[in-house]
Amino acid sequence: TLTYEISWSILKQGIGQRLVLGCGGDYVIGTNFIDALEFLRDDKQTEVIVVVGEIGGDDEERMARYYMETNYPKPVIGYVAGKTAPEGKRMGHAGAIISGGTGTAESKIKSFKEAGIEVAYRPSEVAEIVRRLLRR
Repeated sequence: TLTYEISWSILKQGIGQRLVLGCGGDYVIGTNFIDALEFLRDDKQTEVIVVVGEIGGDDEERMARYYMETNYPKPVIGYVAGKTAPEGKRMGHAGAIISGGTGTAESKIKSFKEAGIEVAYRPSEVAEIVRRLLRR
């Protein structure tokens, strides 16, 4: 849903997409953000990567550490959904719950910034940032 909207907004800018992958936040997932980045690392057709994260869990923070520690060669844009969700409230599925200060939108955004990942604060900003990064 949100991923579809962001994907569509990028497409409306005339920018193609190599891969749109939903990692999910359920207890058992098929892949994660680190696996996805590793898959795309040497892909010559991929120039910019967009990560649409959400509250709950720590996948985004782990991905940000990986990005920084491996000096990842491609720019990544991060957007985190759920900034206004109250702590402890389940949001949509089992993976989207925050507690004890971990998995918050703020902690994920902070991790992105510290890693050098460009942050979009609204879904509508993602396509603009993609376009700017492709012009570099």
